[in-house]
Amino acid sequence: MGEGSGGIAAATIQSMMDLETQRFITAHPDAAARVGGGLPGYYQGVPMHWMRDWPMPFPLLVTSAEGATLTDSDGHVLADFCLGDTGSMFGHSPAPVRDALVAQAGKGLTYMLPTDDALVVGRLLAERFGLPHWQVATTATDANRFALRVARAVTGRAKILVFNGCYHGTVDETFVRLVDGVPANRPGLLGQFTDLTADTRVVEFNDVPALAAALADGQVACVITEPVLTNCCMVLPDPGFHDALRRLTRETGTLLLIDETHTISTGPGGHTCAHGLEPDLFVLGKPVAGGVAASVWGFTDDVARRLDAVRAATPPGHSGMGTTLSANALALACMRATLERVMTETAYAHMEALAGRLATGLDDAIRAHGLDWHVVRVGARVEFICAPGPLRNGTEAEAAHAGPLEQAIHLALLNRGILIAPFHNMMLVCPATTAAQVDALVAAFAEVAGILAEGKVAA
Repeated sequence: MGEGSGGIAAATIQSMMDLETQRFITAHPDAAARVGGGLPGYYQGVPMHWMRDWPMPFPLLVTSAEGATLTDSDGHVLADFCLGDTGSMFGHSPAPVRDALVAQAGKGLTYMLPTDDALVVGRLLAERFGLPHWQVATTATDANRFALRVARAVTGRAKILVFNGCYHGTVDETFVRLVDGVPANRPGLLGQFTDLTADTRVVEFNDVPALAAALADGQVACVITEPVLTNCCMVLPDPGFHDALRRLTRETGTLLLIDETHTISTGPGGHTCAHGLEPDLFVLGKPVAGGVAASVWGFTDDVARRLDAVRAATPPGHSGMGTTLSANALALACMRATLERVMTETAYAHMEALAGRLATGLDDAIRAHGLDWHVVRVGARVEFICAPGPLRNGTEAEAAHAGPLEQAIHLALLNRGILIAPFHNMMLVCPATTAAQVDALVAAFAEVAGILAEGKVAA
């Protein structure tokens, strides 16, 4: 059955997966009866294709979610550490967001005109993130796409640069990877009819010499990056990396876009404010409106001045930016509630403390069972990685993935009342998470790790 992964034999992994699959089926008769063959009417049986990425044999049917718990149609109450893969990073339906949503619902949902909430949100964004000019979009993908158009417009350059292993939603230009050290279109893309490597350069995260070489000819409009790689096994920046990134982009006239959609877990102002980063453009999506679809992107006075000049010299027409439901009244009301009353210093202090407790507990379990794995944390975001660490770049992160092993662990945790993100081993702590939930996750992980380490999987 092969060599396995993460130091665990393939036979042990498969035995755990078989056992946990049967446990799941037995424990979910309602879901099995209603959606065991997929949800009727949907391609491949799900409303969105990535819902098939969960390791469960068929989807859970969620009946409700509140705070840090989720309840399914079979009556199971799960401690939710996935939290909508960051979309509900501040918990499910925080009371201020719920109240704002209900209040706005009686006044209309979208008008293509600003509201009192829009007045407040603009000020709050500038105060919190330190940039003076903001626009509202619907998803982080939209915000990144629009920001890159602006970067190209104001620099007059076509190329962008990404770091290998990056994640910025479904922005075409970011779907470039290094394969054996050579730039290539990301494997698995559907309908891709252009070579993305023509206008996108890709280098390894933390590789300052490679970055310098890629920017040296002055053809790159923008570097787009997360402060920490988060979607390929988390990779932390080396000391001094962000300083070098900012220095090199300024020296070459290249704009710097920081995408904080995942790293907003760091603190109220994201990784940018916590570590004194100085982006030209800034993007935040997913949790900024408490789970309601919304995103924001901001930029400096210099970018605004240059953009004004470009727009003044451009004939009237479609800018290529904006969607009809962007900046709708409902999203702005929920964004105001989130910024004012949910994303608070007090909330982050709670999240930081419990995330630290979680990371320590996971690390202790790994050490207790002699596994050569490691744990990474960025504020309220924690990840266990079934490989030695720390990781320094996207290539190392890709090699650290242990697909079948991770799927077996995820399903085993689910059967023990714990939900974590399906795509990797990411866990989030929210303001509603309790110490008891963290301890339950640590205990379940320790049990599963112990079973795997001993190689004894039995019903």
